[in-house]
Amino acid sequence: MNIEKHPLLPFIPKNAKVLMLGSFPPPKSRWKMDFYYPNFNNDMWRIMGLVFFGDKECFIGVSNKCFYQDKIEDFLREQGIAIFDAAKAVIREQGNASDKFLTVIESSDVPELLVQMPECAHIITTGEKATEILLSAHDLNPPKIGESVQLPINDKIVTLHRLPSSSRAYPLALDKKAAYYHAVFDEIFDLDEDFLD
Repeated sequence: MNIEKHPLLPFIPKNAKVLMLGSFPPPKSRWKMDFYYPNFNNDMWRIMGLVFFGDKECFIGVSNKCFYQDKIEDFLREQGIAIFDAAKAVIREQGNASDKFLTVIESSDVPELLVQMPECAHIITTGEKATEILLSAHDLNPPKIGESVQLPINDKIVTLHRLPSSSRAYPLALDKKAAYYHAVFDEIFDLDEDFLD
């Protein structure tokens, strides 16, 4: 089996207040853009559109099944949201995007990432595998979905928020996933708008 190295660089805005960690990108054949959460059947950018703009199509083109990558990157920079994945190298046991069939060969160096983000005090893990990878260096039980735990990293305390996977394989409706994300982003950014009014 081939070892796959992460194909993307970490996306780290200078003003990053939060780091979102997925597990690992899907196979390139499923990508609709050269960025994070590139599979059109993944709901991350629909969730973010709902949470911040009340519009699940804010970052996507439905008719031609595309993402508006420039708009996504501009939004993340403006908000101060960094993105990477918890694994830097994996073996895909079944050639698909499922976390269940990922064997992690090398984890990401989260403490080093946080050195580049002095304002970052929050980490969001988007799914069980990312949470498991991150906590493998800590003697802590993983929080349940929607819960958080304090992590000592680089001589400071960072809040880890465990959120549901944005994959459509995860059996939770889009609006329910978005409600979890809204609660955490509201805590971090004090969002003005009422959610899903």
